[in-house]
Amino acid sequence: MTAAATATPSATAAPVRNAPARAVPLARVYRFELVKLLSQWRIRLVILACWIAPALFVAAVSRQSSLPVDTLFGRWMHATGWAGPLVVLGFAGTWALPLLTSLVAGDVFASEDRLGTWRHLLVAVRSPRRIFVAKALASLTVILLLVAGLVCSSAAGGVMAVGNRPLVGLDGHLLSAGDAAARVLLAWVCVLAPTLALAAIGLLGSVTLGRSPMGLLLPALVALAMQLVQMLPLPVAVRLALPGYAFTAWNGLFTSPGQLGPLVTGTVVSLVWAVTATALAYLLFMRRDFTNLTDGASPRLAITAGALPLAALLAATVGVVAGTTSAGGSGIEQNKVQRSVATAFAHLYRQQAGWLHRPDVTEERLRATAACTKGDVSDGAQGAGNDWRCVVSWHLPDVAATGTAVYQLDVTPDGRFMADGDGPKEVNGYFLVRTSAGDTPNPLWQFDGNVELLGTTKG
Repeated sequence: MTAAATATPSATAAPVRNAPARAVPLARVYRFELVKLLSQWRIRLVILACWIAPALFVAAVSRQSSLPVDTLFGRWMHATGWAGPLVVLGFAGTWALPLLTSLVAGDVFASEDRLGTWRHLLVAVRSPRRIFVAKALASLTVILLLVAGLVCSSAAGGVMAVGNRPLVGLDGHLLSAGDAAARVLLAWVCVLAPTLALAAIGLLGSVTLGRSPMGLLLPALVALAMQLVQMLPLPVAVRLALPGYAFTAWNGLFTSPGQLGPLVTGTVVSLVWAVTATALAYLLFMRRDFTNLTDGASPRLAITAGALPLAALLAATVGVVAGTTSAGGSGIEQNKVQRSVATAFAHLYRQQAGWLHRPDVTEERLRATAACTKGDVSDGAQGAGNDWRCVVSWHLPDVAATGTAVYQLDVTPDGRFMADGDGPKEVNGYFLVRTSAGDTPNPLWQFDGNVELLGTTKG
């Protein structure tokens, strides 16, 4: 045997170093989650419905002889195409948007639990933080697409069926077509805040309840509970501290001047709820043990880490709203109701006078006032109810007699009221008025109005 054959190697092979696994970029994870959502047949069907059904509904209702007068702006669907999107907005805030957030955000994490794909997803992405952010952004994108479909479809259906015409506001003043379009769009933008709050609650329920169907239903159940609570005679501070109030606070955009106090308060409260619920969902998601298939889907966890912090947030927002606003009680007071009714009557009286070719008179010269009572209370009346009665008085130039008209009012706890004319017949006693262009709905027969809950009681 030669020396070369028996010699040992003088050098060994260099050790192989494994490069650390790098997380997948957030943009790629976001696209992946968005494709997963859009590939579901139910999501595609809902998107199609949101972009088509509102236009068909508004166009069909606008051509009918009977209108949904019990719905805000429903009585004006014959007069302008911009009333239709507001009718759809009222329905969406009550039913459609809570259900849509449940369908999208309430299932985005729970679907992985049902399919048992968490470990595969973590191996592929290698970052729980990016998975959470991508799922939240994908849910937000789909929800915005659904809301955009509702507003675009309803507006297109109304304008095509009726026309781009002026809209009568909640205090009787006439909004130009351009102003009406801008305020309708702004009203839809404002309801995004409570929609985001419900979506965040859906994310929280989807994380904490896992494959349980309660996580999917949580945003809709929370929205229903808030609607029931809003029907109660609550103090103003409690009413505005609930994120669901922002679904109706957009009413203040359609008065002059705008009643922006409740709208701003409701929007801020909704955004605070959205941020808090999302942060809770994120913290719980990051603490989850994905090697345990049952970890994270605990009703006790949902209560201690989800419901209790949100209850504490509600108590805190009630205290903040009560300390920063001046209105107390229900916010519906006699002076506010009288001022709102008189203002709306003065604007609508001018509109009726124009249709009947009567001499025009400004609101200042008309000097309309209202004396309102509630039940047996003639002084200091307050609170919601259908037992309000108002006597409106006005003065015409060069006419010695004072005109009067009687209205029965139904005031809801959120400040909206419907005034039903009770005579005299030549002013508000008939549904139609005869004009040179034919019979036209009498604007003074019934009209809607809004009492600002945070407004001053002076005047």
